[in-house]
Amino acid sequence: MTTSTAHAGSREHYFVPQPSFYPAILSGGMFLLALGFIQAINSFPHGKWVMLGGVGVILYVLFGWFGRVISESQGGSYRDWEDLSFRYGMIWFIATEVMFFAAFFGALFYVRVISVPDLGGMLGAHGTSLWPDFAGTWPTSGPAGPKFTPMGAWGIPAINTALLLSSGATVTWAHWGLLRNNRSHLVLGLAATVLLGTLFLGFQAYEYYHAYTELGLTMGAGAYGATFFMLTGFHGFHVTLGTIMLLVILLRSMSGHFTAERHFAFEGVAWYWHFVDVVWLILFVFVYWV
Repeated sequence: MTTSTAHAGSREHYFVPQPSFYPAILSGGMFLLALGFIQAINSFPHGKWVMLGGVGVILYVLFGWFGRVISESQGGSYRDWEDLSFRYGMIWFIATEVMFFAAFFGALFYVRVISVPDLGGMLGAHGTSLWPDFAGTWPTSGPAGPKFTPMGAWGIPAINTALLLSSGATVTWAHWGLLRNNRSHLVLGLAATVLLGTLFLGFQAYEYYHAYTELGLTMGAGAYGATFFMLTGFHGFHVTLGTIMLLVILLRSMSGHFTAERHFAFEGVAWYWHFVDVVWLILFVFVYWV
């Protein structure tokens, strides 16, 4: 193959898809979701139905839009330029997720290291403590918060840590299978990862039930309850998204998609999953253990 032929085969222009109404429809679905949520928390009777309508619109767009992208990928529309832009996009997306969790970890640090100790040592105008019975130690629900039992680290959280660490190994095994054109290893590794992610979510749901019904640990349990559920809840939401993405990649792999040379969709989801694993390790140490 001559140089000119190879250059032509790589295509000299970036692929531009046909115009689509999907972005506008997605915006409408997100508006309905937000509107319904606002109505629901303010006790409007039809709020939850508006929310469900928004979810339905969003799901319609996701299936249609991503289905079109998959068709374009399988049809050979994406080459090196598009592959590189997808990688940059995924890197920036994960960077925004890093900042998202950094904000919540920063809030936890501020409460534990600055705010709570200050409240415990705060004195009134005559040198007396404003809250004599408040020690200012962590975990706490604040000077006048409800009593609760903090979540221990060595029960379900430790099991979930083992599950996520194992899932990182299985998705890496699947990647090795893909690079070696071993379809059975690819499918088995992805199936194991989806199973481990689902087990993690099941254990977390039971942990929340246990916290609310037996430990008195709720969103209303002061600073500890708020930071606990915000960090673990948003992480669980990301695990849910990651598991759904892995399931889609599994189904595509079973359909014969991806080659050892071109498989960015797999790699992008694997990057995301490893990010979720790392966030959990940090969360386990600073929320459950320390």
